[in-house]
Amino acid sequence: MKVCVFGAGALGGHLAAQLIAAKNCELSLVARGAHLAAIRERGLTLKVGGRDIGGKPVAATDTPATLPPQDIVFVALKAQTLPAAAAAIGKLVKPDGCAVFLMNGIPWWFNFGLPGNKGTLPLLDPDGALWREVRPERTVGSVIYSPNEVVAPGVVVHSNQNRWVFGEPDLSSSARLKTIVDLVRGAGVETDASPDIRSELFRKLANNASNNTLCSLTRLDSLGVANDDALVGLSMGIISETLSVAAKLGWDLSKDVNVEQVATRARGKPGMKPSTFQDVLAGKSLEIDGLLGQTQAFAREHGVATPVIDVCLPLLRGVDTALRTG
Repeated sequence: MKVCVFGAGALGGHLAAQLIAAKNCELSLVARGAHLAAIRERGLTLKVGGRDIGGKPVAATDTPATLPPQDIVFVALKAQTLPAAAAAIGKLVKPDGCAVFLMNGIPWWFNFGLPGNKGTLPLLDPDGALWREVRPERTVGSVIYSPNEVVAPGVVVHSNQNRWVFGEPDLSSSARLKTIVDLVRGAGVETDASPDIRSELFRKLANNASNNTLCSLTRLDSLGVANDDALVGLSMGIISETLSVAAKLGWDLSKDVNVEQVATRARGKPGMKPSTFQDVLAGKSLEIDGLLGQTQAFAREHGVATPVIDVCLPLLRGVDTALRTG
């Protein structure tokens, strides 16, 4: 089985190293720059649980068109970079293959399979390139609980939990979903198939929209935010507003998510840097619309008040503008 990890950074690099070590597929990587050069020279290393695992993939390239068509493409790019890569991803997936999007927040394919399918989400797929080139029917969703960081070219460090959840946008229990779950589980990763992947998406979004946002705005790690009462108040506001939007859309998680507990979960855990904060420190563009922007758009569409998100979103956009232009 031909498998590609498209975007072998922190999260994609974690999965790639696990698959290389498991030797349960013919794995190719799409990466770039010094990270790609290190992978080609020395292989990919994942530091996890006191062990180093990984090795060299079958191929590593920054030109996806040089790879043969793939049965499964795990896409680990940030949401803001996806539209520009849509054509390359679409061509890389076999006609009967699939693309699995490993990303935070609300995905571009969200409307697919829902009653009254409204098509793509303009904030996340402005020109419809993903909907057109990748196609939602060839897409599988995911929710990943796995903190990772690239600490040097070719080296990824994992800490804390490691649970991967996959699900079909149309809520079906398909053969390809079973194949994906078996593949990742076979690499030694805790893996589940969800009968309602959007419920999982909102459950994680309630957990990480606030933390990513506030760490990025303050440059405090997760512990710093969790130990500041005023910031915890803002965090609880973002979490509550996200849950209100989810409930309005049909996913009521109010009984499943303890808002205060989520807002303070990082107490006693120093050094945790969520992915958006890592991008701030690296001077990269930020993943904003999947975490906050689309939630606000849904809120305005359905008449849900989001006063904290309404303040934090333009501030985060301002940080992103400064990073991209400075």
